[in-house]
Order: sequence, then C-alpha cells, then structure tokens
Amino acid sequence: MQKKNSLLCALSALGMFLCATLSAQEALLSSTEQYYDFLALDGYSERPYLNYRTLSDSKWAILDESGNVWGGNNLGTARKLGDAVSFRVYGPEAFASYNSAAPYGQNDGALWQGRGLNSSLTAGARLEAYGFELTLKPEVVYSQNLAFNLVKPAYSGEVYAAKADTYGYYGVTSIDALQRFGDSSIYAFSWGDSEIRYSWKTLTVGFGTQSVWLGPAKVNSIMLSNNASPFPKADIGIRKTAIRFGSWYAGDVEMRLFCGFLSESGYFDTVSDNDHNLLSGLSAAISPSLFPDLTVFANRSYLSKWNDKSSIKTVPSLFFVNLGGNGGTDVWDQRASFGFDYHVPRGGIEVYGEAGINDYGVSAVGYIRYPFHSMVYTGGVRKTVALEQLPQLRGELTFECTTLEISQDFQFQWASTFYAHYQITQGYTNEGQWLGAGNGTGGNSQYLGFKVYHKRGNVNIFMHRSNPDNDYIYAQSVKTVATEDVMVSIRAILSAGCVAEYFLTKNMILHAGFIYSVDHNPQYNPISWDETSKRNNYRIESSLAYRF
Repeated sequence: MQKKNSLLCALSALGMFLCATLSAQEALLSSTEQYYDFLALDGYSERPYLNYRTLSDSKWAILDESGNVWGGNNLGTARKLGDAVSFRVYGPEAFASYNSAAPYGQNDGALWQGRGLNSSLTAGARLEAYGFELTLKPEVVYSQNLAFNLVKPAYSGEVYAAKADTYGYYGVTSIDALQRFGDSSIYAFSWGDSEIRYSWKTLTVGFGTQSVWLGPAKVNSIMLSNNASPFPKADIGIRKTAIRFGSWYAGDVEMRLFCGFLSESGYFDTVSDNDHNLLSGLSAAISPSLFPDLTVFANRSYLSKWNDKSSIKTVPSLFFVNLGGNGGTDVWDQRASFGFDYHVPRGGIEVYGEAGINDYGVSAVGYIRYPFHSMVYTGGVRKTVALEQLPQLRGELTFECTTLEISQDFQFQWASTFYAHYQITQGYTNEGQWLGAGNGTGGNSQYLGFKVYHKRGNVNIFMHRSNPDNDYIYAQSVKTVATEDVMVSIRAILSAGCVAEYFLTKNMILHAGFIYSVDHNPQYNPISWDETSKRNNYRIESSLAYRF
C-alpha cells in the first residue's frame, strides 16, 4: 500500500508539473493558426513561412500585444525546460459532425466525413532539443458511413468487382476518389502530424506524416493540402530565411524538396502490385527586399509508381523543365503551380493568386499558340474590418474563387481532368481522397465568409457555392456536338453556415456550427432546364479542445 501511494504521489506531481509548464501548438487550419494568420493581416504577428507549411513550420509569435484580441486565453506556446530544450502538449481535441443526407467536409486529414456521425480524437506532444524535433500527434477517426445514392461509377471488370465498380469515381478511369468507403462503418488510426526532424539554423531535414499545405489558398489548395490522409514523407530544405550580401538585405527565401509514399484505398481494385505511388515535389518561394509585401512562389510534383526503379529519377528531374517535348511523351504524372501573395499589413489586406498546370510538356511553340493548356487557378482576397461602433470586436472578410476545370482545347483531344493522368491509375489521391483541393477535380468553387473575433472566441458566417465536377459532363461532348441533356446536366452545391468558437476557460475552447446545403442535380440526371432533383443536407459539427 505504501508503494502504491508513493507511485500515485509521483504521478500526481508529474501531472501538476506538466500542467504548470506545458502548452499546446495547433496544426494546419486549427483555430489558433487561423487566429495568428488573422493577426498577421494587420502586422500584429508575422508568418513564419512563405509557401511551404506544416505543423512544424508554423511557429508563430505575437509582435504587438495591442492587437491580441485573445490575449487572456492560452494560445499554446512552448515552455522551456532548459536553455536548448522545450516541450509542449497537443490537445486533447475531440471532434464530431453529423451529415443528414450526404458526405460533407474537406481539409480534415484522415477523417472521412460521410453521411451520418463522424468523429475524431487527437492528442500528443512535441519535444525540441539541440536542433532535434520529435512530434507525436496520432489520431483516431470514426465514420458511420451511411448509404446514399451514388453516381454510377465509371469502372467495370473483375479487378474492380465490389470495389471501384460499386463505390468508385464516375469520371475518367484513372482516379481512386471514392464516393463512399464501402458499406459499413469506418474505424481508423493515423499517425497524424507526427514527425522527427533536425534543424541547423534554417536548414532542416525530417521524416514523418505531417500534412503539407502549399500556396496561399485558404479553402482549396491546388497542389497539396491536409484534405487527404497523412502519408509518410521525407523532406530537406531551408525554412524562411533572410538573404544578405554584406550589409545589404536582399529578401527572404524558402525551399523544400520532399518525397512521399502514397497508398491506394481499400475499394479500388484487387491488383496488389500497384497499390503505392511515389510523390516527389519541390517548393520554392522568395520575398524580395524591393517589394517586401510580395511573395512569389513555384511548386512542382511528380507521381510515379513506387515499384518502378526509374521512379527515383523524378527527384533530380524536378529541377529541370523540358520545353521541347509534348504531353504524349510524359513518363510520369506531372503538375506544377506558380503564383503570388501580396500582403500589406499597413492596410490589413491580402491578395493572392495561384495557377496550376498538368500534362504541360507541349513545347514553347505550343504555349505561344495556347498558353492556357491544362491550366487551373485559385485566387482570393482577405481584409480586416474595423467595427467602429464595437471597438472590442475585429472582423475578417475572406473571398476565394477556384477553378479546376480542364482547358477547352481538350474538347478536340480526349476526356481528361486536372487530378488525373493515364500513367497513374489512382490519380492525384491518397487512400481515396484528393491530395490537393478538397473541392476535387474538374469543378469550381466560390467561398465568401465574414468572421468576427471577440475576446472569448469568434463567429464565422459564410456561403460556399461549387460545381463538384464539370469535367464529367464535358467528357461526354469531346469530339461531339453536345446535346441539350448534356448542357443541363451540370451539378451544383450551395451551402450556407454559421460556425463559432468560444473559450469556456482560458485553456478550453468549444467549437460548434450548423451548415445547410442544397445539392442540385446530385445524380447528373436533370428533369428539365428549369428543374432538377435536389438533395438537402444539414450538418451539425462540434469540437472541444483543451490546451495545457
């Protein structure tokens, strides 16, 4: 009994020590990260990255406490355990959502938010010592995954039986983007944002499963986001760092080279030797001193088969561009994007844009004739809003427009879409979900939101309209004359919602929201030009997070 009491006392003391000295750091798109990014609009904080962003790269600091609306709350800064050692705790955080009629949700990592109840639980810790960083942040997810009417999949044949021919994608047959993950509930474990890393000054190298967000987009990132399940990857590069020549400051630069191990979903095909792909990528950005408010960036990636010995050649190939070839000679599935982020803290405004291309080796002459071949884009604007009648409140207006539809020159060639290429049968996905924009391939999206911050939380009211996949319709008219049935078959989803966050205590934050959406023509089978079938979905979501 004495030994047992001693053990309890020791554990209690350890718990009191942790609670007294540790705090949490949030991941991509968390409430804390979005708040810091909001402060950055007016210059109260500074972004620690230019283009490449993970949990480990999101080390924020407040520069001016006069703008810190949440100053009385625990935002999750690290606690030092020594001169070169720090420690922090993640969570725990529990999330739950309910979709009444159909799947709804994106940028949610390992979680598949299908029809019915969905939930996730994550917690972990991070240790930094002498240049090393160890992050453990696993996640457990659940989806009730109730049935709903699916669009007829494009797949058929024995290898797709009871898999992609039942639950698979309905467009081009080179995408592992499931409409539904089987016919039963889903329980899954993910390592989430776990990672081991070593950094020397701004040089960094790491291995883990942390999600990567590329580009300035807030809703739909073209190249990489946290929409799909996290996957193992290794990376090396330099974080945001100042370039100086003597006493002259030339600006900030950032570069990262990475390779990832992608997996097929369990509902694609029965072929076992094609289950994995290699994703190799290169990201670079610069913010020149002559234009300190401007950042320009470029990203490039290859998809290749994991069991192909030539796939390793994609890594050095990232540094070279062949303008003398054509799309038909591509060995791997290539994508690239380039864009800008213009952020003026003096005006509390940010304007950004990104264009992406695929199947892009059409030669320099080809781009002179038609520079928009395979091009997609996203762009947006954010602005802080002063509420003069309520000085304790501060607002943020966000608008983002994304178009991922294939360029119209493909009407004269063959059916295609941005996140697919015939060399990789699973397309630009991991475990059945999109690697890039959560809106998916071939469609477009417009998001408008207004968020108001107050000292105990925030409230966000938004509208979101999207076409999930117009390329599915366009494919039916390639090299043909479109009929009226094809022209009126476009599907559209209109959503409106209100979500709020509230600090119950300085350490505990509650999130709750209600979203209502109407899916026009969900089966791509219109009744007439003026009338389509409709699927109404209401969504309730909530989360509770505690920061030690």
